Amino acid sequence: MNDISLQKLVQRISQDDFRKPFLHKALFNTRLQTTGGRYLLKSHDIEVNPKYVEKFGHDELVGIIKHELCHYHLHLEGRGYRHRDRDFRVLMQKVGAPRFCSRIPQSYLVYRCQQCDARYRRRKRMDVARYVCGACKGKLIFFEKIVD
Repeated sequence: MNDISLQKLVQRISQDDFRKPFLHKALFNTRLQTTGGRYLLKSHDIEVNPKYVEKFGHDELVGIIKHELCHYHLHLEGRGYRHRDRDFRVLMQKVGAPRFCSRIPQSYLVYRCQQCDARYRRRKRMDVARYVCGACKGKLIFFEKIVD
């Protein structure tokens, strides 16, 4: 799927489910890391994380679009568009938009102290020659990789 077909899908969902036109841009943003999509307040554009489409499929994409369109239409109408606002929650329930998108599993690296057996979880690899255990100053070694 490309940006043009995403734009058409967002326009169709907006018209079918919200009965209002979507007049701005819908784009894929590969730099999004922790979220399925976002609505930009200043430009009124919607950005979608393509990793979620690849991992979870078309239904997840439609859910993300509906969620972001709830932000979009409520913001343009001057009503409560934030997650905590009643208007937002009511509209999400009306159109069947999910509150959260599915979670992509994260991988962690576990390091272990050779002296006291303390464990440290890290997302990024670390140089065990430069760091020591915070509890006993012992030597750290790579222990295992965990996928949550």
